Amino acid sequence: MTLIDRYPVGAAPLVTDCTLAQRRHGVTALRALPEELERAVNGLTEAQLDTPYRSGGWTLRQVVHHLADSHLNAYQRTKLTMTDIEPVVTPWDERAWATLPDSTLPIQASLSLLAALHERWATLFASMEDADWTRCFVHPQLTRQQDGPVAHWSRAFNADPAGRVNLDQLLALYVWHGQHHTAHILNLRRRRRW
Repeated sequence: MTLIDRYPVGAAPLVTDCTLAQRRHGVTALRALPEELERAVNGLTEAQLDTPYRSGGWTLRQVVHHLADSHLNAYQRTKLTMTDIEPVVTPWDERAWATLPDSTLPIQASLSLLAALHERWATLFASMEDADWTRCFVHPQLTRQQDGPVAHWSRAFNADPAGRVNLDQLLALYVWHGQHHTAHILNLRRRRRW
């Protein structure tokens, strides 16, 4: 497996804070992600949706459901951060969630969820004042530096040593996350000529 297979749009951005123009671009990109994902999966058969995007990777169906799960968690973290002072968020096991029975549902359930969720999420981000972007949540797993998935996500979130992540960082990461997984789908389609 090549690095481009694993990270088709490059590594997650290491953001600390953003300019107004970068935030506007991020909100626009966040709002567009559900439609881009829908175009990426349009016309795929059930058998194609049940194909892993890479050796050892999730199926395309699992990727779509993972995006809904992940972005729903991030949306909740955004709302908690806007209404509390440095809330400690609950970690979740994305690999375990990807094996639950709802991960075999038709993808339309998650595509619809993402469309509604991103409309609300982008509207919330677009309404924020400058000071809101510096608000932080604390991720308890990001306070530890170790090898493995936690270290990977610590780098992706670009959390400070106390595990704090601000809303500029969250927006940049989840725009990247949506584009990253959409590119996995498009890359498989290109390789298989689907």
